Amino acid sequence: MSTGTETTAASEGLRGVVAAQSAIGDVNGIEGKLIYQGYDIHDLAEHSTFEEVIYLLWNGKLPNQSELNDLTKQIRASYEAPAEVIGLMKSFPKEADPMDVLRTSVSALDFYDKDGHGTDRENAMKAAVKITGQIGTIAAAWDRIRNGKDVVAPDKSLSIAENFLYMLRGEKPDADEARMFDIALILHADHELNASTFTTRVVAGTLADMYGAVTAGIAALAGPLHGGANTNVMKMLIEIDDPAKIDGWVDEALASKKKIMGIGHAVYKTEDPRATWLRKFSKQMADKKGESKWYEMSQRIEHLMLEKKGMYPNVDFYSASTYYLMGIALDMYTPIFAVSRISGWTGHILEQYANNKLIRPRAEYIGARDQKYAPIGER
Repeated sequence: MSTGTETTAASEGLRGVVAAQSAIGDVNGIEGKLIYQGYDIHDLAEHSTFEEVIYLLWNGKLPNQSELNDLTKQIRASYEAPAEVIGLMKSFPKEADPMDVLRTSVSALDFYDKDGHGTDRENAMKAAVKITGQIGTIAAAWDRIRNGKDVVAPDKSLSIAENFLYMLRGEKPDADEARMFDIALILHADHELNASTFTTRVVAGTLADMYGAVTAGIAALAGPLHGGANTNVMKMLIEIDDPAKIDGWVDEALASKKKIMGIGHAVYKTEDPRATWLRKFSKQMADKKGESKWYEMSQRIEHLMLEKKGMYPNVDFYSASTYYLMGIALDMYTPIFAVSRISGWTGHILEQYANNKLIRPRAEYIGARDQKYAPIGER
């Protein structure tokens, strides 16, 4: 990049570049730690709920009971998506990708929120509540619509985690699965300046509205290098299918330099703390369903990759088999990611609005210089 007075080398993929100050979340890749607003992810997963974590990410502190009740009431009152948006979804091709449907439908929600364009704290918070309440409804409704089933109306007596599983399946989850899924939403809620979160901040930095910024985040999350890894982990396990084939498959993959999905992370150099929980859930679901194959295969791949490459599983590796044993379709895994990450996205958007400056980096120019225009007949 030439500024006229200095030249700064570009960083590939902005690796190591600090692009914003934030109090929302922090990733310590060396020690394998993740915190939200100062709270360790293990402490939150053990004791908190997703609704508490939403409040924390938006407000910088854990709520008291009255504050939690108020936020929970507001979010549940927003569960029901506008009938016009559900009607729009019914017109989509049934083979449409769930993330494409989510992106378009969330964008359409903007039309039905008269205060949705406000970037002041009060109106942006109202929009955040509505999107957080409705994104799970849209994701679950699409899975029903594309399979020729009636959309299940949301139940305002249920938590976000319970209501999503209820709308997806048509029956309420048991307490164990509801708690596992609630913790999974906590674990995926925020991860500092990942690609989709950075995207939401760049868009919010223009003072675009909450819906526009979130729509951009969904588009970024849909990319296979960001949000689709756990789907690909499960596809990999299904392809291998037999625990006895794992060693040979891994050796062949390493020899051909094939990427093994769900292993390794751009930031963590030790175990991803979120994988610690999802490994446990994968085992619990295996025991519950009496189907241990997927967990055993995952365990063996983890062992071999640590032994041969010194690489650890990330959040996607065990979430794959956990969701699979919950009976969730493979292409719904990334929408579930969005149902969780909406909390972090909206938190970052609120933070961006509060102390906004247009995000406008420079590029290091590597093209030609001093070119001279030639008439078209002389080229």
